[in-house]
Amino acid sequence: MLPLKEKDRPIVKKLLEAGCCARCVLRFCCLGVQSAYRQSYEDTAKELCAFISDSENNESQDAAVLEQHTEDPPSKKMKMDAAETYVQSEGDSAVVPTVMEEGDAKPADSDVCVACLGVLQELCDKAYAIKISEVVKAENYQFDTMVLSVSLPAQLSVREHSCWLHVKKEVREKSMCLDKDDVIQVKEAFKWTMQGLVSKELGGVPVVTKISRQTEQFEVGVGFTHPETDSDCHFLAGICSDCFRPTKNKQNVFTRMAVVKALEKVSDEKFLKKFPCPPTRPASKCIAQDVHCLHVSVFVAGRYNKFSRTLPQTPWVIDGERRMESSVEELIAAPLLSSFRAEGFNFSSSGREDVDVRTLGNGRPFALELLNPHRARFNKAEVRQLQETINQSSDKIRVRDLQIVSRDAMGHMKEGEEDKTKSYTALIWTQKAIDKDDITFLEETKELKLAQKTPLRVLHRRPLAVRERVIHTMSTRFLDAHHFHLKLRTQAGTYIKEFIHGDFGRTKPNLCDLLKTETDILELDVESVDVDWPPSIPE
Repeated sequence: MLPLKEKDRPIVKKLLEAGCCARCVLRFCCLGVQSAYRQSYEDTAKELCAFISDSENNESQDAAVLEQHTEDPPSKKMKMDAAETYVQSEGDSAVVPTVMEEGDAKPADSDVCVACLGVLQELCDKAYAIKISEVVKAENYQFDTMVLSVSLPAQLSVREHSCWLHVKKEVREKSMCLDKDDVIQVKEAFKWTMQGLVSKELGGVPVVTKISRQTEQFEVGVGFTHPETDSDCHFLAGICSDCFRPTKNKQNVFTRMAVVKALEKVSDEKFLKKFPCPPTRPASKCIAQDVHCLHVSVFVAGRYNKFSRTLPQTPWVIDGERRMESSVEELIAAPLLSSFRAEGFNFSSSGREDVDVRTLGNGRPFALELLNPHRARFNKAEVRQLQETINQSSDKIRVRDLQIVSRDAMGHMKEGEEDKTKSYTALIWTQKAIDKDDITFLEETKELKLAQKTPLRVLHRRPLAVRERVIHTMSTRFLDAHHFHLKLRTQAGTYIKEFIHGDFGRTKPNLCDLLKTETDILELDVESVDVDWPPSIPE
């Protein structure tokens, strides 16, 4: 039995007469009992008919008792009232009484609901649950729990507002402490009805509203449109134009959020002048859109070494033409994309090295966001095997400390980035002949402050600015009259090459100034990136 009360009867009656479906009647009665929505639509409709009939039978009996004490004979209409229920009259939007035998009760809303446009009728049953489950099975995702999300036409908010105004008077007269916010949303009623049906079709997998562990969230989205009533929202633009401003990313200004915002501003009086109350009955039901599956991104982090001086960090494309056949990110990503069965990836790292620069030592921290992975769970042994697969795929790179991390943990790689230090080794050429004593003073130079204009070589992709950077320490190893090794520990973000050759005076001071001769850099290696993330994993 539906847990409806006596005070709900006038609301139920008025909504049925207005053309609301059985489940929408429950919504406007603010019935938050989920099981009421899960029972079959036919049973719900019959119970509502019986609920109204009981009321009218009692009224008829009371009237008959009164008539027994009068001289006039009982009215024929009174005798018929005991068997009345509400069904749709042909060619009319109103529901009128008709005589029905006991047990012949039919849903009073066999046509499309004026409030939900059919979403809670035929589009909320076992047949649609089977369709959803078939799509999920075909996509072959790995998951333990599923979130069901729903996208509804914006005009449902307008129609819901109209229906609420239609019953508002009865609610106030019955002193019911309810407001429009207490009405159960179509989206919630749909989920309550469908979650169990979809779960059953998927072999009992829990279908829930949300998942606490975001790393495992698998979402199945269903959506509905209703072209016939798209114009229902348009009158709001004339009343609240500031709610419907176009943006670059949204072609349709009549979004659900914009419509809800406008409805909050519009007075009941203005609304009723522009929109019918109750809403008119549509000729067609909502159209179900394609079912979409999406698994939340998985993040994989680690450190990489780069041993090649002809390998860029990311694909090197100039004027639409690829210059190098591979890159660090592609060599790392390929095995991960295959194993996680992901649709794409985003690569990030703690800084970057030029194509001709090696990254040695403990390597450079990196992270990969794997988009819509069909498999998301790997144990430690499987992740270790993935690391080995990457390392065996090429001798140009090597990965260590590979691990699955959370989205929040990604922030550790970037936080305080400019306060971190990095160490380098550079092979220097000098135009003037030097000896060992000419370069030893560099080791005594500490905390050397630089002013670096954006280098000419990166000016096409970075804004022009002067950046202050610090070289903390330097040490040297003399090789011959024109060559020496220079080790530097610097503030992260320092342009090392520009410090060496001066970049036509754009970096001040520079090594040319310090040695009083032209200098250039022949080789550069990154020796360490002092970021304490991700956590090291013992080999």
